[in-house]
Amino acid sequence: MATIFDVANYFRWRVDYDAGDNITALKLQKLCYYAQAWHLAFTGEPLFEEEFEAWDHGPLNYALWKLYQKPQGWSSIEPDDDLWTFEPAEVFTSDELETLNEVWETYGTYGAKYLEHLTHQEDPWRLAEKNAIIEKSVMRAYYHAQLEREHGAQNPSF
Repeated sequence: MATIFDVANYFRWRVDYDAGDNITALKLQKLCYYAQAWHLAFTGEPLFEEEFEAWDHGPLNYALWKLYQKPQGWSSIEPDDDLWTFEPAEVFTSDELETLNEVWETYGTYGAKYLEHLTHQEDPWRLAEKNAIIEKSVMRAYYHAQLEREHGAQNPSF
């Protein structure tokens, strides 16, 4: 099974650094959260084992925070050498890559603060106690209901 760090590397890998694009730790947290949430909704299975907590700025994984937010602050995350050799197909299944691609295409163009605002409107974060784990079962139920509402009982996609 992939880890949250694999998922973070996927989203960092998608950033076009050569074109001047960047990603912050806050945006990376939200993209990883949505990857987990939508994969749960699509498949019923987690994409990774790590948990998210309901922090002030939205869903947050503490280990990811320690790696990126704590040392970087609000600055952009710089690419590292490992990023240039990252091969998603070696890490993820085709179903997982489909979810990751959909999340990137849907949320990747938005800024960190917009994604924070978006998560603050959604029940998994809103209903969780401050700094408590956002249960995967709650994420799955909420986002699966979003799929059914938007696409019916068919095999929905974004």
